[in-house]
Amino acid sequence: MRGLKAMVAVLAFLAAPVMAAELGDDGLHKTDWLRDTFKDLREDLAEANAEGKRLAVIVEQRGCIYCKKMHEEVFPDPKIDAYIRENYFFIQINMFGDVEVTDFDGEVLAEKDMVRKWGLLFTPTMMFLPEEVPADRSAAQAAVAAMPGAFGRGTTLAILTWVRDKVYLTDEPFQKYVAARVNAGE
Repeated sequence: MRGLKAMVAVLAFLAAPVMAAELGDDGLHKTDWLRDTFKDLREDLAEANAEGKRLAVIVEQRGCIYCKKMHEEVFPDPKIDAYIRENYFFIQINMFGDVEVTDFDGEVLAEKDMVRKWGLLFTPTMMFLPEEVPADRSAAQAAVAAMPGAFGRGTTLAILTWVRDKVYLTDEPFQKYVAARVNAGE
């Protein structure tokens, strides 16, 4: 009987609807770990560093089915959600938005123009920044990694840990890092 109750509980959990992030007025998914800032990346980096977190930028667009997948299937995973909250300071950029963004090099552009400057073509794209960025570099030039597109939970958690643990400073490429995690059963 106890086993039956456990099975019913598991099935009820699996049948429960996934909690999707709400859509904002701009049509982008909003989770409470996304920071609402003035989008001055120099200030955002300083705040992230003060909190002991890594700055990351996520570029998304209204109606993006891959952004929806990330916000409904990947980011809500308790392990990923907790990892982001503990280790990251995420800023959201609207690929076609008009809000001004100040890049590390001091250039101020509308979101859509900044995305074009950075050469980003796909949504979602996550860019991960180092703790220090020279004043003459853009976010795209300074990024230690960029992840364009929607990926599953394992790959997403892997990029988050690969960046946080600064594995990018070693000779181990991300692909081999992921393969080692898979082989280890993570």
